[in-house]
Amino acid sequence: MQELIRRGFVASAGLLAAALAGTSAWSAGSGHLFVSSEKDNAITVLDGASYAVVKQIATAARPRHLQFSHDRKLIYAACGDGDAIDIIDVGKLELVDRIAGVEDPELFDLSADGNTLFISLEDDAALGILDLATYFAERGEMPELTVAEPDADDDRDEYARDEDEEEEEGGDEGDEDEAGIPGLRLVEVGEEPEGVLASPDGRTVWVTSEVANLVHVVDAEQGEIIANVLAGNRPRRFALTPDGKELWVSNELSGSVSIIDTAANQAVAEIVFEPAGFRPEDVTPVGLTMTNDGKTLVVGLGRANHVAFVDVASRAIQDYVLVGSRAWNATLSRDESTLYVVNGLSDDVSILDMASRKVLRSIPVGRVPHTILIDD
Repeated sequence: MQELIRRGFVASAGLLAAALAGTSAWSAGSGHLFVSSEKDNAITVLDGASYAVVKQIATAARPRHLQFSHDRKLIYAACGDGDAIDIIDVGKLELVDRIAGVEDPELFDLSADGNTLFISLEDDAALGILDLATYFAERGEMPELTVAEPDADDDRDEYARDEDEEEEEGGDEGDEDEAGIPGLRLVEVGEEPEGVLASPDGRTVWVTSEVANLVHVVDAEQGEIIANVLAGNRPRRFALTPDGKELWVSNELSGSVSIIDTAANQAVAEIVFEPAGFRPEDVTPVGLTMTNDGKTLVVGLGRANHVAFVDVASRAIQDYVLVGSRAWNATLSRDESTLYVVNGLSDDVSILDMASRKVLRSIPVGRVPHTILIDD
């Protein structure tokens, strides 16, 4: 398997999925739900019909952001405390490879061709640009796929604040490790980068800096910042309208989203969320999900325990819907009939009907869930 993976990426990063598909026990489109659990150090796999646990896939420490490969046969998982991006075979439901030595990966995005990972590297205050073909061709032996044990304690203090409000350790300690990762280039950005989004044409990457309150606009080919756009307080995640003209950015400590004109590289509007019964400091928007037609944006409001529905054209807030504790990230089913909201402190996922905007049920998942994907 190791040699198969290595050779596949020499030809093309996408061939890894094709090579693995021949040995998969399940087919894509199984309906399984994949939920990362920060405290269990695992990805919980749920049956899409019964919501029963199918399997827990152990990973490196603290898996958070998850993303499918473009053919949806692999899942990449950012394991912050494991300094790795783990690779899961969606069909086999197994950990099959690892991009090792990536110091505290936060979020990432794949290029339009699937051959490049753009990774926010908090400790380095950098955007990492990783050419996958080069990495797998030149790394040598596949790293040992050791996994982390579930956290023995159930202390939620660090998570009850916010996922990044943790004690900071030396920000330059990761430089030496990452300098040895083949195929990796670093672009210096503002402190505490998190949100990353690659444009569909592959030319531009946007990166948030939580400390500088900036959105950096990066030329993907040159690896250079071409503009800095002032957002709100602590910008976190992105959603791009289908026409590419507007970039929506969640501002966690402003309780708002900023709207950036991508041609002018300038914020042109801000929407502030004020759900009834919550103090402004408890309204902490992070996760953004936009419908494919670009008409509706769903915003996870964090400690306000709601999701907000926004009409994109009018920029009007249409609804607030109560979900679980610390609504962090949300994902739509492929047909967009169902919304899945990950609640980081109630250890569950709220399932909403998009037509009625009503919660249908909540399902328990692992401790401190972060991201959900649906294999549909």
